[in-house]
Amino acid sequence: MAGLNRSDDPITGMFNTDSPAMESNGDGFLPVLGQTADWSLDQVAPETLTNVLPEDSGASQDALGAQHHPNQQMNSTELGSVEKAVEQFQIASAQLFQEEQPPPPPPPPPPPQPTEEGEQPPEHKAESPESQQDSQEMAVEPEAAAQDSTQDGTEAQLETEDGMELEEPSKETTEDPAVPAEPAEPQLPSEFEKLFKGCEENPEDFNAWVYLLQYVEQENVLEAVRKSFDVFFLRYPYCYGYWKKFADIEKKHGNIQVAEEVYRRGLQAIPLSVDLWLHYLTFIKENSDPSDPETEGRIRAAYEHAVLAAGTDFRSDRLWESFVNWETEQQKLANVTAIYDRILGIPTQLYSQHFQRFKDHVQNNNPKHFLSEEEFVQLRLELAKANLVAMICEDEETPVAQEELPPGTEDLADPAKRVTEIENMRHKVIEVRQEVFNHNEHEVSKRWTFEEGIKRPYFHVKALEKTQLNNWKEYLDFEIENGTPERVVVLFERCLIACALYEEFWTKYAKYLEGYSTEGVRHVYKKACTIHLPKKPAIHLLWAAFEEQQGNVEEARGILKSLEAAVPSLAMVRLRRVSLERRHGNLEEAEALLREAMESAKNATETSFYAVKLARQLMKVQRSLSKARKVLLDAIENDQTSPKLYLNLLELEYSGDVTQNEAEILACFDRALQSQMPLESRLLFSQRKVEFLEDFGSDINVLVATYEEHQKLQKESEPTKRKAENGYDRWILEQGLGHINTLFS
Repeated sequence: MAGLNRSDDPITGMFNTDSPAMESNGDGFLPVLGQTADWSLDQVAPETLTNVLPEDSGASQDALGAQHHPNQQMNSTELGSVEKAVEQFQIASAQLFQEEQPPPPPPPPPPPQPTEEGEQPPEHKAESPESQQDSQEMAVEPEAAAQDSTQDGTEAQLETEDGMELEEPSKETTEDPAVPAEPAEPQLPSEFEKLFKGCEENPEDFNAWVYLLQYVEQENVLEAVRKSFDVFFLRYPYCYGYWKKFADIEKKHGNIQVAEEVYRRGLQAIPLSVDLWLHYLTFIKENSDPSDPETEGRIRAAYEHAVLAAGTDFRSDRLWESFVNWETEQQKLANVTAIYDRILGIPTQLYSQHFQRFKDHVQNNNPKHFLSEEEFVQLRLELAKANLVAMICEDEETPVAQEELPPGTEDLADPAKRVTEIENMRHKVIEVRQEVFNHNEHEVSKRWTFEEGIKRPYFHVKALEKTQLNNWKEYLDFEIENGTPERVVVLFERCLIACALYEEFWTKYAKYLEGYSTEGVRHVYKKACTIHLPKKPAIHLLWAAFEEQQGNVEEARGILKSLEAAVPSLAMVRLRRVSLERRHGNLEEAEALLREAMESAKNATETSFYAVKLARQLMKVQRSLSKARKVLLDAIENDQTSPKLYLNLLELEYSGDVTQNEAEILACFDRALQSQMPLESRLLFSQRKVEFLEDFGSDINVLVATYEEHQKLQKESEPTKRKAENGYDRWILEQGLGHINTLFS
């Protein structure tokens, strides 16, 4: 197969790989794909989280550092461990596979950052009787054309895991095609513009997107395919099946390098997708030159990225098994042991199966092959010392000379001793890991009920059942209280794939990260608001408040302005913009925003609402009684039936010296009484006018006249009041008579 040249260009998508944070934390931690040496998580330095999580980066993810040390307690909640978890997630997701190779010709512009998705994976049943393995994400067919149900199937070998509902790759897509000469770009299909415009106008219609993507795939015009998929992923980045479909189309057209870029963008968008990682790994194996001495190192580095990003997922077993199988094929048995050392400390669905396979691995191979030279020599010394102590205890009087051990991993000269040493080593290796397994089994048992309750681990545009939402809430609360911060981060990331459309989970995640990382919180809010929940006001308001708390007033201002553009005419958003300007001394801007809202109001009620807000602003903040009075009087001219306008005008006049403002206050009462308000409202104003004159009036004649007018209003209202009362009494009487008739019938 043709060699695969990889790009040095930064990956486009959810992460800002050009940011200083990524420049300072990328190359220093990631292996170069050309290197064949093993990559250990211990190379990752626990720097502060704010340097690792840029605002455009992918959401934080659990790291595997803890799995390198199986004896680490699961209840650790140190700040540094959270930072390392998020840091490692960022490294794995944001800087995939950088190489020291000349950049290829620039691929077509990458699609905008994705957002949400609807997919349905087939569920795989595990070989182990203990559990079932769920495949993470499958694309959803339109409701009109397909049923909304997952398909069950027996989990086959990892090599056959590529068979997905959504994509059934033809032979053309699995073979390495020759790169054809690019002909002149054909015209867009006839129906394309119509379908594409429909999706742009109503991006929430997922079925329309699915129909569009099926159409462009069928027409097979690359320009239309790229345009459709790129815009689709802006809104639905969690559709793992469509990332693979897009990559397959590019590969079918001979664009191997572009296909890899598609995979990389997909893995940035959804780094927890085990299925997408497995498809990507298969892709690079198929499109790498076996004769290239750097190929093995590239593939190994890709596996390391995969397990770093998704290896702590409870359902990541197939990824680990693929890694083990590949290292076994390379006959790197010591690497296989190192992989098992990591997975045996991670709570996963097939934890018991991993331990059984590890024991088979130990029993079927020579220790000097499956152990590193350092561990082998150390173990040999320990066993020799133990044998020496035992011999001395048996015969204390006879001095025993210590047998000289051969250097390095050379075999013992005595065949019988050699066999004994090998068996003792095997027993010791398993014994040490048994303790780790026992601890891991306990951790799995604590989470098993929650994991069984997760019926839809992938994203879907359909609403989740209440039981599913409650299970996620309870699982998160449990992990926050009992788990390590690394596991909490991973669980939030898993939850927000299935619950991407529920702002309560985004808010909970942001609140959790507040104690650890400002950048982490900012990233969560940004991802939620710009991709998954662009029209949800509550989480936007929280994001704006967070940025204002950090002193980023311009950012907060921009967030609110963008939200108002996306969801216009929301009073809560306009008032938050006003209050932000007021808090920072921009009183003229605050006043201008309220006046603008009054002018653009859709009806008189909305205008009156903003007029009251503006009058209070002018009176209470700017201390301008005259401007506030004018605002209310102008509003009353336009809406004479709003009691709130008259009440606020009265409150404004009452705020001064009532003995000096008597004329203005009485004039306000008169406006209300002469208005077209309902009689009941005018009667209340009349009563308050009488009370005002009793308390503060200076002319008895005015009081008497007002009292007489009030009596007239009361008489005018009595028929209406009596009618209402009589109607009620009549209803009561009818009900009572009906009840009596029922009793005596």
